[in-house]
Amino acid sequence: MIAILHGYLLEGSGSNLWTRSIVRSLVRDGETVHLMCQENQPELYDFIAEAYRYHRNGSVETIFRRTTAYQGKCILHKPDIGDVLPVYVWDHYEEFPRVVPMIELPDDVLGQYIECNKKALRKILQRYPVSVLHANHAVLMSVVAREISRETGRPYTIMPHGSAIEYTVKKDGRFFRWAEEAFRNAGRIFVIGREMRTRVLELFPNIADLAERLVELNLGVDTQMFVPLETSQRRATIRRLIEHLHDHPRGKSSRQTRAFLQEASSLTNAQSLTALTQMYREYPAKLPDQDVEEKLSRIDWDREPILLFVGRLIAGKGLHSILAALPEVFSRSPEARLLVVGHGPLREAMELLVYALSTGNRPLAEQIVHLGRALEGGPREPLVTIQYYWQRLKREGRWASYWQTAQRYLSLERVVFTGYLTHAELRYLFPCCDVAIFPSVVAEAGPLVFLEALSAGCFPMGTDFAGMAASIDAVSAYLPPPVVEYMKIRPDAAHTVEDIATKAPLALSEASRYKESLRKAAVERYDWRRVAGRFSRELHQLGTIRS
Repeated sequence: MIAILHGYLLEGSGSNLWTRSIVRSLVRDGETVHLMCQENQPELYDFIAEAYRYHRNGSVETIFRRTTAYQGKCILHKPDIGDVLPVYVWDHYEEFPRVVPMIELPDDVLGQYIECNKKALRKILQRYPVSVLHANHAVLMSVVAREISRETGRPYTIMPHGSAIEYTVKKDGRFFRWAEEAFRNAGRIFVIGREMRTRVLELFPNIADLAERLVELNLGVDTQMFVPLETSQRRATIRRLIEHLHDHPRGKSSRQTRAFLQEASSLTNAQSLTALTQMYREYPAKLPDQDVEEKLSRIDWDREPILLFVGRLIAGKGLHSILAALPEVFSRSPEARLLVVGHGPLREAMELLVYALSTGNRPLAEQIVHLGRALEGGPREPLVTIQYYWQRLKREGRWASYWQTAQRYLSLERVVFTGYLTHAELRYLFPCCDVAIFPSVVAEAGPLVFLEALSAGCFPMGTDFAGMAASIDAVSAYLPPPVVEYMKIRPDAAHTVEDIATKAPLALSEASRYKESLRKAAVERYDWRRVAGRFSRELHQLGTIRS
């Protein structure tokens, strides 16, 4: 049996999505998987057959046992870790009163967290015949796996994800030392493509045999969840999405948006604008907007071409680059709309940027671009991709016409912010869109949204570097070379917005012709069951060798 150690929830993206997708696929293929994590609503996941809570006094509480439709089963184990959830980057978790970046925590709190997980894991191993452990992230589950492996002799593997490396291991010597020791003794380290392989080797140059234990394991997509549609099916699919959202808790209201735009549009002082955006973020962000049904119902799904962005609303994900390109994109595709799905501290600033462009408020738009990351709570760091693009427009004498075009074609109604949607909602939305754009400015080992677009037949565009480049390269075998070029956004900040402005209209015009090719690439290269099969073989082989 396999035990997967994951310190977080199952909902959301990144390692949470990886975990639930791998576990579901393993269970679908008949495996029994023990999953140790902090999921507070295990009943929501149909592949979980049993769930237990491990109290700090040593008692074990049965949450439920049930029959599932899967050939195998997942048994979930939730250690009681107290009030503190150590994270890599701060986010809101309703289940925990204290969510704290790991590097801010003292040694004693970190020690207590590790001991709580070790105590629960010991009980699991005493009760079940688990032969091999797998730890997500470079820390802290890898530390738990390493110490329990030392006690019991059971082998373990690690899958590092970028957030733990960049925001924790590289920033604090305590975590570097922990990670280095865990990696030194792991039987396998799974890496998501060449970029992560390089990152791990550069991070730990003193581990002599590390390269021999690295196993490339690409990300995957649930091809049964994300399925292409004909255009004639979109309206009915959106109706099902709206029905699905019925009685769902809600976040931001249109009244809040209108009040913010009205108040912010007259500000010229940078400090006041920064303070105002922070003040208007006081709402539950990880929820759909209150009027999302109305917004979706206003779209003509039979006729309008739809662009899509899905991701956290922070500068690193690059939404601002899409918005700056929209005047050119919409002038060439006059009936198109952009859907923006996600939450994050830059949402208010991005809504304000759309407002400034559409109303011709150049001072306000320039202020937003100049402040950049300061508007999401970071240092004052400008949105350089827009700066480069605007400088180019000025050099080429296109600056005045850009603003005229923006006022003519851009409006708040044509850029639809939905708020946060989970995969339960995105399964309906992706196949109803024509082109998805992911212009991340930070290297990502594996952009899952790119693969979900592929599987749904939605033509993806992305920054041509790191994991995104690897995905584009893999798809290139299924498409004509000129069409592959439409997918590529150059990573050089001087070209990002220009590439979106030029290539997005071309992608919109060609997208419908290549749905089947995109789908074929997803099924043949990225289906989660293929990925989970290799993962399982590697773990069982390791368990057999060490037993």
